[in-house]
Amino acid sequence: MISADTFHLLLQGVANVSLQSVIMILVAFVLLYLGIVKDYEPLLLVPIGAGCMLANLPLSPLIADEGMLKILYHAGIGNELFPLLIFIGIGALTDFGPLLENPRMVLLGAAGQFGIFLTLLAALLFGFSREEAASIGIIGAIDGPTSIYVSGILAPHLLGPITVAAYSYMSLVPVIMPPMMYLLTTKKERAIRMEYSQRKISRRTRIIFPIVVTVVVGTLVPFATPLIGMLMLGNLMKESGAVERLTKASSQEIANIVTLFLGLAIGSTMVGADFLKLSTLAILVLGIFAFALDTAAGILFGKVLNLLSGGKFNPLIGAAGISAFPMAARVVQRVAQKEDFENFVLMHAMGANAAGQVASVVAGGVLLALMGAK
Repeated sequence: MISADTFHLLLQGVANVSLQSVIMILVAFVLLYLGIVKDYEPLLLVPIGAGCMLANLPLSPLIADEGMLKILYHAGIGNELFPLLIFIGIGALTDFGPLLENPRMVLLGAAGQFGIFLTLLAALLFGFSREEAASIGIIGAIDGPTSIYVSGILAPHLLGPITVAAYSYMSLVPVIMPPMMYLLTTKKERAIRMEYSQRKISRRTRIIFPIVVTVVVGTLVPFATPLIGMLMLGNLMKESGAVERLTKASSQEIANIVTLFLGLAIGSTMVGADFLKLSTLAILVLGIFAFALDTAAGILFGKVLNLLSGGKFNPLIGAAGISAFPMAARVVQRVAQKEDFENFVLMHAMGANAAGQVASVVAGGVLLALMGAK
């Protein structure tokens, strides 16, 4: 027999099931479907979906002040710990060799952030505050940890929709980028073959690079120091070869655990009352607008380099100037090969993609400085 107290709790739980909760649980099912069935960024969409579902169950103790999800949020996102730990793992997995072989690719990385600032202006026209607009604009970098870091500081109440947009668009890079690439380039441009640098990058150069980047960027853009510092720390550990156990742990065990906790914490912010607003739809629209603008800016700058090189630079490589590493570079290679099966531009694209990784961090720091973050 069910006791009177238990029955009362059951009735209270049913009474607290709102239409918003039902909708958000359905949203959670969609995220789980995309992650499990469609394999779209499953490492993050599955935990986010689970966190969203758990946070929207009636009277869920997990989002109470002492609940696990609330603790995870304050322990890892409220103080920016989780994104920074993930950046160490990203650095440990990133090879900056293609960028060092062809340093001019840094220009494409910079061009690939152009849409961030145009989207900021567009978001202001939509009625968002300066801080909210900056957080929305950074979605265009297609860099999940940077989006989480910036929005966690400037607009934590928008963290859920911004993170979902950033990681969803990361998974849709192979879908969103090709139409822009075909629209802005000609068949002849896409078929351009490029020579490869014969320069050998020494181990000493690979070790010095992350140190120099940290000092230079940290000096010029102090607000980018946490992100660039952790990214380059991971890369320094990888390239030095002196701490293989730490490199492995940072890129595997620690990164996996933090990704799980990060996803759950972000999902817990997707409560119906906060998520089901017109602003969420606006964020999703502006996010894809930023992505498209960044891709277009990179391609157009690639066309400028093609003109300056006398027709020897493939403009497609500019599309890899965003931070979706290494997916963007692979998409560039795939599109180039459709025009010429023997055309191999992957390493050039990887250089632009690595530059985009650094440039997105710098862009995030610039936005924080412009918004007067503390």
